[in-house]
Amino acid sequence: MAQEIARRVEELRSQIRRHDHLYYIENQPEVTDQRYDELFTELKTLEKEHPELVTPDSPTQRVAGRPLGEFATIRHSIPMLSVDNTYNAEELRAFDERVRKQLDVSDYDYVVELKIDGLAVSLRYENGVLATGATRGDGEVGDDVTTNIRTIRSIPLRLHDGETVPTVLEVRGEVYMPTKSFVALNEARAESGEPAFANPRNAAAGSLKLLDARITATRNLSFFAYAIGEISQPLAQDHWHTLQRLRHFGLPVNPNVQRARDIGEVIEICMGWADRRETLDYQIDGMVIKVNRYDQRDILGATGRAPRWCIAYKFPAERAQTVVESIAVQVGKTGALTPVANLQPVRLAGTTVKRASLHNFDEMQRLDVRPGDAVLIEKAGEIIPQVVEVRKELRPQGAEPFAVPKRCPHCGTEVVKDEAYVYVRCPNPDCYGQLKERLRYFAGRDQMDIEHLGVALIEQLIEAGLVRTFADLYRIRREDLLALERMGEKSAQNVLKAIEASKTRPLWRFLAALGIRHVGGQSAVVLADHFGSLDAVMNATQEELQAIDQVGPVMAESIYQYFRTSRHRVVIDDLLAAGVRPQPPEPKKQTGNLQGKTVVITGTLKTFSRQQAEQAVREAGGKTSSSVSKKTDFVIAGEDPGSKLQKARDLGVEVLDEERFKELLAGKET
Repeated sequence: MAQEIARRVEELRSQIRRHDHLYYIENQPEVTDQRYDELFTELKTLEKEHPELVTPDSPTQRVAGRPLGEFATIRHSIPMLSVDNTYNAEELRAFDERVRKQLDVSDYDYVVELKIDGLAVSLRYENGVLATGATRGDGEVGDDVTTNIRTIRSIPLRLHDGETVPTVLEVRGEVYMPTKSFVALNEARAESGEPAFANPRNAAAGSLKLLDARITATRNLSFFAYAIGEISQPLAQDHWHTLQRLRHFGLPVNPNVQRARDIGEVIEICMGWADRRETLDYQIDGMVIKVNRYDQRDILGATGRAPRWCIAYKFPAERAQTVVESIAVQVGKTGALTPVANLQPVRLAGTTVKRASLHNFDEMQRLDVRPGDAVLIEKAGEIIPQVVEVRKELRPQGAEPFAVPKRCPHCGTEVVKDEAYVYVRCPNPDCYGQLKERLRYFAGRDQMDIEHLGVALIEQLIEAGLVRTFADLYRIRREDLLALERMGEKSAQNVLKAIEASKTRPLWRFLAALGIRHVGGQSAVVLADHFGSLDAVMNATQEELQAIDQVGPVMAESIYQYFRTSRHRVVIDDLLAAGVRPQPPEPKKQTGNLQGKTVVITGTLKTFSRQQAEQAVREAGGKTSSSVSKKTDFVIAGEDPGSKLQKARDLGVEVLDEERFKELLAGKET
């Protein structure tokens, strides 16, 4: 029986890995989401019933259960150099002349890649299993973001074709955020009072540097491999064939990589993508051109900061001129009024733009944007249109400044300015505009995650008088939905099923969904992990809140006041009465035997992956480092420990084997 269960677990893992590869890398899914969920649930159940079968590369182990205290650091075995930039064809030809002169031959070719607008990382695979993931950092040392890297579904935890994978394989590449995810994330942040990310690169970097992998897992990050670092045995003699091997191992390699025989073809490829980049579902800000053969790269070498065999071609920023036909005012879930410019339609970066954000009324007045003005617009991160300049010399006679509203455009209530005098707000909690946005936010993917409950359906529910509060969502009946326009039996069932499933969301999601000012997803996780229950959060004093790391005085006051407002208490009581039961976070281990200790792990451990061992150190109160120094308290040495073991001995640092490490974690003193 035990053998049958173990065999079934491996079969499920193999199927799930295959479906992940087809979905996230090949974009050719073979099964429905429902069938995938069934396989995943079966595996998760079997592993829960038989924890001895859990392995670090299992698909169920992608998301860590609790946040880190801080990031450890990793020293790159081979430095991650930066790349010099060019901005036109003449500079590309000058680069080619330098290559030709130094190689003193004409027999060389190039590989041309898209320059993904993301964050460079290095992934280390040991015996085909993902061991660590690190940011580029300063090129020499980066942050250990393994727990977050593991949440990225396009990154395999175990490589295919294990027999041919090198014992050590470092893969360099780019973590990025797809366009749709970037837009959705900024919308959610704006609604929760958090500043928007300026571009997808900042969004990807911010998401990868979160201390809680559970939040990172919701950000839908992705990855492309584009180079190798340390490797125990060569894959190929040139870059082009190395990329093919990486793809063979199951790593995502950008499908648009091209070979070019000479600089003329390079320029043609670069100019072609300048016109086609809007067809991609992710952002690029240029192209990267690399000499293909490794032996020729060795001849070319590098400067102190960048290789001489590689150059980036950066696309120029794209702007468009149009006319502001009118200025509209939107009302958000917190009552904030936001001006939006309605534009004469204009093509920009491959799309037709009709509206542009003016951010707030102070920004609108700073730019002095008026209806009728000719304006220049560009896309922030090439996604969100915004007005960047007013062509005042083209302003028509009689163009009047747009007056800041004195009353809410939805309910007519007199508006007020917030404490920072940046936002104008509608103070009416029953405002239709606020209600619609609050419900949309509450049901959003990063909050209660209620599928099938979009803006159109929310508007129908409000107009039909079925929903006035969050709790009303949980009282909707099948017949209520069927009475709505364009609502069939199957759709009604899907909505009700999704609402029911949201009743037992984690506490942090519930806190985030309430729409407390200044509290986003990450802050909600911090609160949930610190207090452990809804009652504890609600009854916390302002001093207790402010004492929490990552909770400042403004946020503390906002949380404190929220839970002491009677109508908010009524909302929460109503939700609980409707059957919503926020689930508390899993309790943290309280071993603490490594409290305040700095630990270095070297070599291969038998019962821990590198990431699991480091997580165990942190849970025991310690922190990990990638290098041995006089400040190191312990070195944990596995098989093939390398030079770190000798350095520990030279410095007199205590060395523990794996068994002693496990005893220490179990509570036995050193």
